[in-house]
Amino acid sequence: MPHIVVKLWPGSTPDQKLRLTDHIVQGVADILHNGKASVSVGFEEVPPGRWQTAVFEPEILDRWDTLTKHPGYGERPG
Repeated sequence: MPHIVVKLWPGSTPDQKLRLTDHIVQGVADILHNGKASVSVGFEEVPPGRWQTAVFEPEILDRWDTLTKHPGYGERPG
């Protein structure tokens, strides 16, 4: 606990993913006081043509009130 999933467009290098993983794990350890060994991080690449239906609608738009950072694109609930 916790498990973090980063959804992003394809194209990030393995090194970029490892560097981001290190920052996420360090942030969780520093802020939530979890040991680094308890944190897991995964990446799911979603092509741009699928982003709207696979990520934006079900995970962003439909969960708008649970987000702590909203995207600067797309429709916003009225």
